[in-house]
Amino acid sequence: MKLIWTEGELGEGLRCYRAQQFFAAHEHWECVWLRSKEPEKTFLQALIQVAAAFHHLQHGNPRGTLSLLHRARLRLERYPECFRGIDVASLCKEIDEWLHLLKAGTATHGRSYPSLHHRGRHGLIGSFDRKHDKG
Repeated sequence: MKLIWTEGELGEGLRCYRAQQFFAAHEHWECVWLRSKEPEKTFLQALIQVAAAFHHLQHGNPRGTLSLLHRARLRLERYPECFRGIDVASLCKEIDEWLHLLKAGTATHGRSYPSLHHRGRHGLIGSFDRKHDKG
């Protein structure tokens, strides 16, 4: 299955993720996830969990954030460095940094959310990164 990150539910989900509308991103991606087969299904589930994790953080639930990020990270381990246009290696590194901060109880205010770097045929064509802002 080809995942097109610039249009449809995937594209709208990325737009919502960039706007820190994590619940909406989760909903858009879930529409695609429901119709997917492996290996895309588990991959999309991991991205949905990342979005849901930061929705929990926005609502003051760092334990929920930690749990969802941990499960997303475990799912992403089985994928190559780049999968269906997403830079998985970079995403995993950023999730690992968040997991470390959350486990240590370190303040996360002002920290960038994990980026979703999109790679096309000609290399990196888009970076989706937003700062964490709780207020």
